[in-house]
Amino acid sequence: MKNYLHLAFLFILALISPRLYAQIDIQHIEPPNWYVGMKAAELQILVHGKEIANASVKLGNGLATLKSTKKVSSPNYLFLNLTLSKNTKAGVLPIIFTLGGQSKTISYELKSKTVAANRIQGFNAADLIYLIMPDRFANAIPANDNVSGMLENANRNELYGRHGGDLQGIINHLDYIKNLGMTTIWLNPVLENDMPSASYHGYAITDLYKVDKRFGGNEAYLDFINKSHSLGLKVIQDMVANHIGIAHWLMKDLPEPTWIHQFGEFTRSNYRLATASDPYASEKDKMLMEKGWFDTTMPDLDQSNPLLAKYLIQNSLWWIEYAGIDGIRMDTYPYPDKNFMKDWAKAILTEYPKFNIVGEVWIHSVPMESYWLKGLKQRDGYASSLPSITDFPLYEAINAAMNEQNGWNNGLSRIYHTLAEDFLYEKPMENVIFLDNHDLTRFYSVVGENLEKYKMAVAFLLTTRGVPQVYYGTEVLMAGGPEHAYVRRDFAGGWAGDTINVFDNQGLTNPQTEALSYMKKLANWRKDKKVIHSGKLTHFIPDNEMYVYFRHNAQETVMTIIHTGNEAKKLDTKRFEELLKGFSKAKNVISDQRIENINVIEIPAKSALVLELIK
Repeated sequence: MKNYLHLAFLFILALISPRLYAQIDIQHIEPPNWYVGMKAAELQILVHGKEIANASVKLGNGLATLKSTKKVSSPNYLFLNLTLSKNTKAGVLPIIFTLGGQSKTISYELKSKTVAANRIQGFNAADLIYLIMPDRFANAIPANDNVSGMLENANRNELYGRHGGDLQGIINHLDYIKNLGMTTIWLNPVLENDMPSASYHGYAITDLYKVDKRFGGNEAYLDFINKSHSLGLKVIQDMVANHIGIAHWLMKDLPEPTWIHQFGEFTRSNYRLATASDPYASEKDKMLMEKGWFDTTMPDLDQSNPLLAKYLIQNSLWWIEYAGIDGIRMDTYPYPDKNFMKDWAKAILTEYPKFNIVGEVWIHSVPMESYWLKGLKQRDGYASSLPSITDFPLYEAINAAMNEQNGWNNGLSRIYHTLAEDFLYEKPMENVIFLDNHDLTRFYSVVGENLEKYKMAVAFLLTTRGVPQVYYGTEVLMAGGPEHAYVRRDFAGGWAGDTINVFDNQGLTNPQTEALSYMKKLANWRKDKKVIHSGKLTHFIPDNEMYVYFRHNAQETVMTIIHTGNEAKKLDTKRFEELLKGFSKAKNVISDQRIENINVIEIPAKSALVLELIK
């Protein structure tokens, strides 16, 4: 009878005090590991598990000091604030959680910092970036197209569906990318997008520490980076600090309501980036730009929350160490809290001074673009830490130059006037320049599928100032747009059974073959041309439907002539004698032909000449 009473007592006690016998169920620890030797001594660890806030925590050895723990509104989170000394050795740090009389030990690994100072790192104007949307480039492993438990399967017939491209597909064609003349690969986001539909583009991330399994997972990503590096190719990782996917595990149980911007009903951003620098902007307009959601499926993060801010900064640092990436392209750079973005960029560049970051700043004026770059303290007191931006004003000027009638402010003059405003940038040579990308109508469509206009623009892109970027397929005249589905078509040859195969040069039209050869010739020539990478740019006011500019240093001078007129002309070069002194001949970079007398140069209609000057 005594035993029965004892068991009954224990049963009742368990009912009224369930936490006393609760199992410790830890579902997430982020970052999953950390690195010793970092300049920042503080480490914040997010711990997520049922009622983990009620646990007590202690460390099992002296590799770190537990400075504090922080509870938040959800009882399923606990934030640990650790301090690591500069002399901390790599090793395993036992973190012991005790709850209701039970204990659980997590072996938290502190690894050695591995990104060596002399490893290739950062990107600059010596590079040529190749932008790839992984789902649409090449499918090497059809078996990972559909992953059990993930919300969306592949359907190549669906324009906005997943098509099955993967990291192994890119690995298999690294030689193609290198031979094309590229030096750097920028992938649209590869992190997990476990969304029910339209997850192919990668910008609705559902786990910030996992590469999507349909791309091959973390191991495939590391393999891609290592093999790229072995060929001398750099890698830029696309990151998103502004929002996450609605299916992110955080959204099922937010640490605090203030981790995202909340409204009584769905409230979309007004996308008006000008409000951030506009001295007359209303508070309402500024609020909607920064705090409105990008889309119904993309909750807008509130980076003014200090725990979230630390979480995002550590995530970026972790990827640099874990994967050895060479740069970051930050999506929608002006949309998050701008003071956070300043701190984020500063934290990365303090830890890795040779690193580089390009922020997507999609705005239409040079002054408003320059607002987001480091080097100038703005009149409102804002001082950015960002070293590079996507140069949308120059992109728009190129489009105008190829399509408008030439005039005082039109056509080629649009390029001239845009570059004339470079005094607003501290380092305009670091601006990333482009003809198109994954959000823009394909350039070949922009110029009405005119091969001559295409070639003129490519010549300009690869010889003017800045860091040029080429979107996959531009080299073979891929067309389409403005809808994303047509801008992001599959790369021909990336799937078994494709009747056209760019990689093997099979089935291409004559214009495609000519365009590919043109891009390859200029891109590979550019690789070793320091005069293009860092030489001074001197340009002349467009005249007679021609724009002439020079890249020059103490060793070399390159002359580029862009002629958008419909008739061949002879160019008297006396006007350019300040740059031509000492030169009498030239070599045509594309044709390899010599021009024995450069006093008068014959320019075909709608053409570009890139000339190496010879004394």
